[in-house]
Amino acid sequence: MPKPKSPEYRTLSGAFQGALDALDVIGNWSWDAASDCIQADMFVALLFNVDPEEAEAGLPLGTFVNGIHPDDRDRVLALVRRGGRDGGLYAIEYRVRSADGVTRWVLGRGRFLFDHRGRPVSGSGIIVDITDVRTGEMQAGPAEVANLHSEPPLERAADFAMAAHRAICELQDPALKARAEALLLDLGRRLAEQERRTRRAHMN
Repeated sequence: MPKPKSPEYRTLSGAFQGALDALDVIGNWSWDAASDCIQADMFVALLFNVDPEEAEAGLPLGTFVNGIHPDDRDRVLALVRRGGRDGGLYAIEYRVRSADGVTRWVLGRGRFLFDHRGRPVSGSGIIVDITDVRTGEMQAGPAEVANLHSEPPLERAADFAMAAHRAICELQDPALKARAEALLLDLGRRLAEQERRTRRAHMN
């Protein structure tokens, strides 16, 4: 039987609508191969309808997969598995059923790291809410890009910011962490704006 959601979780999900209605919100996650668990911040947890406290401690991948829209689930899993097998950066758009009961579009970007034997040891990424982009400029077919070897400056900046954020979290310095999260938020907004411009170019 599923564990009942905490009162704090219900309060957060009730307030989630207002937070997510702000354009281009961004969250981050990390995966550890040894435990096969994902740790995610509150924003990602609520996007995937997962208890934030449990997500911060770490949950199996399947818990987050349940939050992906059924029509997109196989496609997302196939791309993630391919990234875990082949390495490199991946980017994909898909739908999630968030804690407020709304189906939302997200842009997920991630990368996996490998040991000297070529086995995946960890992964990390960011999730950007692009619901307004998708609903305002919907076009046929989901967009996805795998193994982006030649990254533009904005994508490289996002990768470095994710790495810096992970390192700063280990320092447990609240001031530095706040600055790192602000940088990730700004980059997430730029990524969403870039996605918006790309869509407009393709529609013209």
